[in-house]
Amino acid sequence: MTTIVIAEDQALIRAALGAMLELEDDFAVVGEAGTCAEAVAVVGEQHPDVLLLDVQMPDGGLGVEDGLEAIAPVAEASPGTRVIVVTTFGRPGYLRRALEAGAVGFLVKDTPADRLVEAIRRAARGLRVVDPELAAASLSIGPSPLSAKEALVLGASAGGASTEEIAAAVSLSEGTVRNYLSSAIGKLGARNRAEALLTATDNGWV
Repeated sequence: MTTIVIAEDQALIRAALGAMLELEDDFAVVGEAGTCAEAVAVVGEQHPDVLLLDVQMPDGGLGVEDGLEAIAPVAEASPGTRVIVVTTFGRPGYLRRALEAGAVGFLVKDTPADRLVEAIRRAARGLRVVDPELAAASLSIGPSPLSAKEALVLGASAGGASTEEIAAAVSLSEGTVRNYLSSAIGKLGARNRAEALLTATDNGWV
């Protein structure tokens, strides 16, 4: 029997997914979570074979920005649990972050039910399961054109932070921050820092 925990912040989707998986004779849904903190707690209590983890989930006090950052604490709570990220947002950057954090699977939410079921079975056996189109897109992107400092400064600009705020956050002068931002915008072919940040985030470069 493959035991599963579902971490999804939308209650209706969580319930529907659980009901569908319970129809499989070899599956048992042993827990649910609506926040990242709940996911870590439930996994720590149940030690499931597989965790289905959403990306866009509230942290619930865990101190993380999204579900991808919860993968590491999940692994600490239950090292044997295989994590499959299931998300609406099929971004190559998310895929890279998920796999780097230790997930064994990455699927988008419009994946057919039979493919999801098979993915869970494969993950429980220790195999990797990744959406094939997304994997191909991720490979075609190539390495980041940004330097480490450019990526750091661009990442710190999230939320519309001012140059002064970015400089304080990364311990650089405002002039240096402006230079790095300008360089990053140019390398990414963006019109402004917001567009550059979106491109870099989607591709997993920040």
